[in-house]
Amino acid sequence: MIVAEGFERIHRTNLIGMGVLPLEFKPGVNRLTLGLDGTETYDVTGERQPRADLTLVIHRRNGERLEVPVTCRLDSDEEVSIYEAGGVLQRFAQDFLESAKAAA
Repeated sequence: MIVAEGFERIHRTNLIGMGVLPLEFKPGVNRLTLGLDGTETYDVTGERQPRADLTLVIHRRNGERLEVPVTCRLDSDEEVSIYEAGGVLQRFAQDFLESAKAAA
């Protein structure tokens, strides 16, 4: 998972192809407004669907828990499928194995 203020198309596509979930902060929210210092751990809740609103759960070292709305930047059903497979190579392998089973 990576959370950013925005993505260039090619970078977002490359992340999905590697099995990395691109999430986008809502307008006016960023690492500075949230006071992120790199020591936090994160979870994401919600159903991954194209452009869905998800919740980024931030766990600070001091035990504080913060929930922040973010936008899932899987922009199509195909991108969701690729991400859910673990990336392009894993998706290709799954498709190949399914077609080999069907041919047998």
